[in-house]
Amino acid sequence: MRLLRLMLASAALMFSATGAFAAGQKEGVDFKTLDTPVRTEAAAKKVEVIEFFMYTCPHCFALEPHIAAWVKKNADKVTFRRIHFARNEKDALARAYVTLETMGLTETVNIKIFNAIHVDRKNLMREEAVTDVIVKAGVDKAKYLEVYNSFGVQAKMKRMNQVAGAYKVDTAPTIVVDGRFVTSPSMAGRPGQPEEQSHLAALAVTDYLVAKAAKK
Repeated sequence: MRLLRLMLASAALMFSATGAFAAGQKEGVDFKTLDTPVRTEAAAKKVEVIEFFMYTCPHCFALEPHIAAWVKKNADKVTFRRIHFARNEKDALARAYVTLETMGLTETVNIKIFNAIHVDRKNLMREEAVTDVIVKAGVDKAKYLEVYNSFGVQAKMKRMNQVAGAYKVDTAPTIVVDGRFVTSPSMAGRPGQPEEQSHLAALAVTDYLVAKAAKK
């Protein structure tokens, strides 16, 4: 219920924020353009949007209800996916995300992991601790561990840093649009601005970049 209220409030704020920020998008300030675009995986007639994030990042946790509402609102326009930064190939949280993504369960379990870390203050640096949270969220343990230890997940983990390097992204949360444009709350926000407004500003910039990309 709390998440639903946050998402509804976010949608209302986002609507007003989009109009407030749309007129002043500046390249080099609110967003940057990559010198070398990265090939996207977007569906036909849609624009790819990627959020680089980490479960342990408090700013990513604060952004979650806003970006969830944004994705729902723009489902007909964008292909959305997340990439979890990984410290190494054995990073338990990054590997958990890749596993859940492979199983198609990220949207139902993501908030459970975020809450375990930022609300319940659990230490989820160990594989066993992460697995426990995921199983309590209703995921079949045997199936989860089978995918977790699969070759496909291992291959994706090896590509994590390569993908982040290709996009020249090293901070979370960061949003990449159409493999070309990069923005974030720290770029789109302004000094002294409440964090929520910075998040909404970044999503307003994302709206602008999606429209820009769609024209081409």
